[in-house]
Amino acid sequence: MAARPEGRREPNGPYPRLFKRLLDIILVIVAAPAVLAVILPAALAIALQHGSPFYVQERVGRGGRIFRMWKLRTMVPDADARLERHLADNPAARAEWDEYQKLHDDPRVTPLGALLRRSSIDELPQLWNVLKGDMSIVGPRPFMPSQRSLYPGEEYYRMAPGLTGMWQVSLRNESSFAQRAQFDRLYFHNLSLRTDLALMLRTVGVLLRPTGG
Repeated sequence: MAARPEGRREPNGPYPRLFKRLLDIILVIVAAPAVLAVILPAALAIALQHGSPFYVQERVGRGGRIFRMWKLRTMVPDADARLERHLADNPAARAEWDEYQKLHDDPRVTPLGALLRRSSIDELPQLWNVLKGDMSIVGPRPFMPSQRSLYPGEEYYRMAPGLTGMWQVSLRNESSFAQRAQFDRLYFHNLSLRTDLALMLRTVGVLLRPTGG
């Protein structure tokens, strides 16, 4: 794990330092019954098709700390090998992956997984990460340790990554991976209760016109 660079400062004020965390805990507890009612049948459907319904992957958190992020499984069991074969055989897909770190037509995603992604149900287990303090309801999109060198900004490392956020409700499927740093910088300098509530409301709108990814 890379050492945290000097000169990074934390967000100022009582909301980002205290009340944001309190709001996260309250929202997770209040939403838990409804969330479990959605996750459990989805997990059962995945288990009947592909075995383990949950997928755990390392992500980079506040200060560069590595944490294990939970999701519902949306890909085939041999996802990594299938991706490598697909990229090796398709130069256009390779170029798309290098710029966006995702594919519009991803051969790894199952039909059920595509449905879960379009509705963002696959990300609901991340509320466990929020409860643990690895993540926040609102914050930068968490990225993998292998993507660290592709990310040009520093503000990301000053905050807990989020289940939703400025990038997630803006150019989620149109911006390059590196452009995410611009959204993280904008969010960092406007971090407040008002900003978080506005982004939560915008998230509802995005979910009503789902695109997944």
